Formats: sequence, C-alpha cells, structure tokens
Amino acid sequence: MVEIPFLALEALFTLVWLACRIAVWRRQGGIDWKREAVLLLMYVNLAVIIRFTFFPLALENGHVRPLLFDPAEVMPFNTNLVPFARLRDYYFRADQLVNVVGNIAMFIPSGIALPIVYKRLDCFWKVVGTGALMSLGIEILQLPFFTRTTDIDDLIFNTAGVAIGYGIYALVRKT
Repeated sequence: MVEIPFLALEALFTLVWLACRIAVWRRQGGIDWKREAVLLLMYVNLAVIIRFTFFPLALENGHVRPLLFDPAEVMPFNTNLVPFARLRDYYFRADQLVNVVGNIAMFIPSGIALPIVYKRLDCFWKVVGTGALMSLGIEILQLPFFTRTTDIDDLIFNTAGVAIGYGIYALVRKT
C-alpha cells in the first residue's frame, strides 16, 4: 500500500503549476503580473479542490489523512453511477447536507474564475461544460484509490456549483 500525503500532492501540484507558468513566461518573453494575479485565483481554487476531492474530510490527530493506493484494492472500482442513490445512505442528514453543499460550494469559484482567466470561455455553456469536464477528470482520477468514490452525484453537484459561480460572475459583470 502506498500512502500519498496531502502536502506532498499539493507540493507536486504547485511544482507542475510553476513549471507550466515558467514555460509560458519564456515563450511570451516576460511575465504579465496582472494575468498572473488572476491565474492565482485558479491555482488556489484547484488546490482547494484537490484537498477536498482526494483526501478524507475528517482529520486524524489534527492532520489530513493520506490518500491510499493499494493495487490489490483497485478493482472493482468504488463507483456510483445512479444519480442521488448514495444520498439516501447517509445516516445523519447533516452529513448529507455537507456532501451536497460542499460539492456545490467547492466549484462556485471555478464558475467565477474560468471566464476571467480564459477569455474564450465567454458564455454560460462553455464555462459549465469546462467545469463539468474538470469534475469528470477528478472523478476519473479518483478511480484507483479505494478510499475514494467516483460518484455521479459529485459530477452533478460540482457542475451545479460552476453554473452558480458563472451566474454570480455574469451578475457582477453586468453591474
């Protein structure tokens, strides 16, 4: 079994982000600080998404529990492809609410940041489609980790969060 610590994965994400940004700066011949400040919104949003989609919510001794990978436990994949079926499995209504609201809230910043960062994402459907693809990518990446569940509900709620975020962006942009 391989344990992947939270800080190690976030550090890897940060290094990949910085490598990509450095490649862009070299290609463009400099740094556009205003664009980098806006891109920082997306970086922070993605870092938060990584935390809550790959690592257990509950802390252990005040620390984020590691992501576990065990090749012997990969198959069968832990999936739910029936919409809203697992919502009935929660013993406490508060846990159900945390799941729904958390999945929506986590992606609201994506719906705001995507059209700001990427000018080509200039309408509701492009932003929501991109957000849905981001969520789908996360759900697929969770497949080999037996402690995580690939769930259609997450895809639905995450996409709803992106749609709400875009609605907020559109309202603010119009004023």
